[in-house]
Amino acid sequence: TQTPTPTPSGPRAPADFVVLSDVDPSIRADIRYATAHNFVGRPIVGYPEPLCLLTRRAAEALHRVQTAALAQGHSLKVYDCYRPQRAVDDFVAWAKNPAEQQMKAEFYPGVAKDRLFAEGYIGAPTAHSRGSTLDLTLVAVPTADQPAYLPGQPLVSCTAPPGQRFPDNSVDMGTGFDCFDPRAHTADARVTGAARDNRALLQQLMSAQGFENYPREWWHYRFTDEPYPKTYFDFPVARSSLR
Repeated sequence: TQTPTPTPSGPRAPADFVVLSDVDPSIRADIRYATAHNFVGRPIVGYPEPLCLLTRRAAEALHRVQTAALAQGHSLKVYDCYRPQRAVDDFVAWAKNPAEQQMKAEFYPGVAKDRLFAEGYIGAPTAHSRGSTLDLTLVAVPTADQPAYLPGQPLVSCTAPPGQRFPDNSVDMGTGFDCFDPRAHTADARVTGAARDNRALLQQLMSAQGFENYPREWWHYRFTDEPYPKTYFDFPVARSSLR
């Protein structure tokens, strides 16, 4: 295969990749892998900027989802969009190091770290690297401020009740984002009431515009008409990666 032309920041994206906020600035963003508030506990390799990059086809479909969500008093909030292969490699390397477990109490309290790949909580390669898959939630409109995560602050299990776990401004989805626990399965029977309704609403809104949920993660959706179904990209999450 032809090697992409290198730039100061590495390989470049195809011309049809966009920054989601340029397509729809009303969609909220909380790009966790550009921060220390994720299951690793530090910014992930390949995320120099907290941006949601997607193929234009997926971004425009998401804009249609947002229009429908806003009509019902909600907004979308994205946690992760395009994910470079180097970030996946970073996850793999992290998973092989048993010493790094500072975020276990929040993100994988009930799963041994060495089981995260085997049980499907982390995947390599991942559809995220193809540019039309994203992780997201719903927030109420108007949207409450979200307290900043402070590295070293006490951690609470992602399965704890709302009000106890990290104060994400998402509607209650039954678990926090990136919760490596069976309760994060979209149809887990233990998730009832408002949380179950909120998951169903997100799924209804997304599926109406051609997105398919990954049943083990309520937040994970793939645009089924993706333009690069077999290509895993590795350009950094940065404006300089775009053409």
